[in-house]
Amino acid sequence: MIAEQKLNGVESAHLEKNVFSLEGKLALITGGGSGIGFNIAQCMISAGAEVVITGRREHALKESVESLGESAQYVVNDVTELGSLEGLVEHIETHIGPVDILVNNAGINMKKPALEVSDEDFQRIVHTNLNAAFALTRSCAKRMIARQSGSILMISSMAAYYGIDRVVAYAASKSGVEGMVKVLASEFSKFNVRVNAIAPGFIETAMMQTAMNSDPDRMNKALSRTPMGKFGKPDDIGWAAVFLASEAARYITGASLPVDGGNSVGF
Repeated sequence: MIAEQKLNGVESAHLEKNVFSLEGKLALITGGGSGIGFNIAQCMISAGAEVVITGRREHALKESVESLGESAQYVVNDVTELGSLEGLVEHIETHIGPVDILVNNAGINMKKPALEVSDEDFQRIVHTNLNAAFALTRSCAKRMIARQSGSILMISSMAAYYGIDRVVAYAASKSGVEGMVKVLASEFSKFNVRVNAIAPGFIETAMMQTAMNSDPDRMNKALSRTPMGKFGKPDDIGWAAVFLASEAARYITGASLPVDGGNSVGF
């Protein structure tokens, strides 16, 4: 039912529905078998979506799908094999359904002083985090544009917001993601395809805990500049992804949302 209401002389239509629902949507989540990607999948399923998770390790993907339930499927894929990505999207759209939501979550990091980073190190990080995200986005976006509907999410980082030592390649790749989001949002908006990013702060994943446990000074520094005084949970990223992919965010594109407990503005 649509209820008509006038506010300040402007007529607006209010739909009696859950604008945060992802019911009837299919989400493709790279690196969805573990970490933040898995939690994004969980949250999107809770919001009503069907999900397809991808990754390189079939055993891990199979276990994750068993945990996620009947709304989840998996396809084994390595995003760094750029030539495989068009076939991946074609397979999903033919055998599962049209991709309404793309989450470019797969990524890698490396902690090393800048002067010790080789060309191969740098290229490997940028290739995985930036080149692969663009290539998969291109394959999904051309189909979304044809349907005049879609939401694309990138995973950025605090490393794109300020200088974090020993992650030069990672910071370069995520800064590239930030720029790419703005350009793609500008180009795709007229086709009703939105492009946004989420910039996680320090989130309690197994990877982060391992890194922090080996570097207590870094952990204390991260906490001290986070106004909320605690690390985030993977679900905090998952629910932000649900919001940005939903109708509730239908007028949001080209944005990068920090989910960081205030870390990016802390002193």
